[in-house]
Amino acid sequence: MGERDAREWRDQQRQAVRAHADADARRRAAEHAQAADLVAWFVAEATRRGLPTTRLAARGYDGRGRYRTRLNGWYVDRAESRAVDVDGRFHLLTVPGGLRAWLFGVDPEPSPAPLVVGAGGRDGESIPLRTLLTRLLNDPTGEPGSTAARL
Repeated sequence: MGERDAREWRDQQRQAVRAHADADARRRAAEHAQAADLVAWFVAEATRRGLPTTRLAARGYDGRGRYRTRLNGWYVDRAESRAVDVDGRFHLLTVPGGLRAWLFGVDPEPSPAPLVVGAGGRDGESIPLRTLLTRLLNDPTGEPGSTAARL
């Protein structure tokens, strides 16, 4: 393989990698948009049905501490590690924690909602976001620990 052929091959490889990354980014953006629409639908429907909200709390990464937040909304899984706030934002409720967090509380940043909750996890349990939110709406108690809202 000559120098020119090697250079052309590297350029083709670079373009293929770039095209693959761009396609993946477009796919992820489309999934996040669909999930955002589902979350917005859930908030509107939960509000319409009068599903009670709760003050959301976050847990430390180590799972031991529980920290106050300023967020109100609905936990969407039994572990109370994922929630939707009343403004229609999805939150992962795990934070670094520590003394400062215990004293002053935490403000977890919203994150893009996944279309499939738990996908890629080590335990192999995953559930479509639509199913999880529908179960929460259909649960008469609205509690995350109930059978209908389990992940």
